[in-house]
Amino acid sequence: MKARKLSVLLFGAALLLSSSAFAKEKTKATLELSDPVTVEGRTLHPGKYTVEWTGSGPNVQVTISQGKNAVATIPAQLAQQASPTRNDEYGTFTTADGSKTLTAIYIGGNRSYLEFQQSEARQQSSTNRSK
Repeated sequence: MKARKLSVLLFGAALLLSSSAFAKEKTKATLELSDPVTVEGRTLHPGKYTVEWTGSGPNVQVTISQGKNAVATIPAQLAQQASPTRNDEYGTFTTADGSKTLTAIYIGGNRSYLEFQQSEARQQSSTNRSK
């Protein structure tokens, strides 16, 4: 009887630990901009930002913060690439006037990346990947 209770307890603990491992999917990244970039019409200046996203499935809501202040909120697609990115990186494209628009954030140590479909980006075909 004790062995049965112990096995049920161990099974329950293993199940709990495995579900918490899945629940800890990374939903936060660091974004360090080396150039000014535009996000939904707002310019983010060079510096360090925190990126957090919420949502299930491929559609997520991304909040970009500097310190404790949210500076931009934008919808994105959470997509997968073939191999993990070593560091947190970002992708941009350069518009005709020379300004850069944020198109993606690549999450360090993960195959996931955030893809943005901003109104200006929809008209541009090439993406520059930079850090």
